[in-house]
Amino acid sequence: MEKLLSHVLFYGILMPISLLPMRLLYLLSDVICFIIKHIVKYRRNVILSNLRNSFPEKDEKEIRRIADKYYVHLSDLVVEAIKMLTISRKNLLKRYKCTNPSILYPYFSANKSVLLVSAHYNNWEYMVASLELQLKHHGIGVGKRMSNKTFEELVFKRRTRYGTEVCYADNSRKVLEDYDKSGTACAYMLLSDQSPNNTKKCYWTDFLHQKTAVIYGPEYIAKKYDYPVFFYKVSKTKRGYYSFEIVKLTDEPRQTPYGWICEQALMQLKSMLDAHPQYWLWSHRRWKHKYEESMGL
Repeated sequence: MEKLLSHVLFYGILMPISLLPMRLLYLLSDVICFIIKHIVKYRRNVILSNLRNSFPEKDEKEIRRIADKYYVHLSDLVVEAIKMLTISRKNLLKRYKCTNPSILYPYFSANKSVLLVSAHYNNWEYMVASLELQLKHHGIGVGKRMSNKTFEELVFKRRTRYGTEVCYADNSRKVLEDYDKSGTACAYMLLSDQSPNNTKKCYWTDFLHQKTAVIYGPEYIAKKYDYPVFFYKVSKTKRGYYSFEIVKLTDEPRQTPYGWICEQALMQLKSMLDAHPQYWLWSHRRWKHKYEESMGL
């Protein structure tokens, strides 16, 4: 039954909606925004709590203003994710552009794989779909599996239709090993800002005035394979249009102290949040893990 319902949702609802022009999809986004903000009040307390704790210097009026803008952004993300299912190659590259792809050319020429680290900031679905088109490297997105396996398979086919490969925690090690042995120059896209599953293997630091558990995976991979690490900063140029800049963090990950790469990525994220805080995923329970509990204190 789950498989049938997944196919009905995907082919009977999402795919037809995805074929609509963006101007109509953004009208739908406005409706979604009204529903989740005023009727459902989607994770309202989580959003406000995260914002208050992260920006204690801001007054309540400013916190609520950011929350209101976040609901608009979140609704846009929903329709943009749906549009990703059928968006053309030309339209995708028009709406999501890398401003400095040449920064990676020397690494590609040297047949050197790289890590592209970022966060759930602005639109990441377009990044996954367009990664292979943006760079000379073979693009690989590393993510988490969905709970619905049938739906995951359907979305997977649409995400990867332009050449980007997607792997998950349970097969990422094999993918890394295979490509490293073959000498293929890959660009691995990793979003490192979600709350880690295992707080015993994460990196703990202070971020946004809170003790924060950070996924250590990107730093571990960089040091194991000696891959240069970059952070890509995504900007929204106007509604539905994005650009991203690739910023080098280090060419020599093995020479950096423990946690340095994690800290540098957080510094880049902090700079984006200082400029436009409404574009991060504030409805995520980012700080559900407590340092004292994880350390047995």
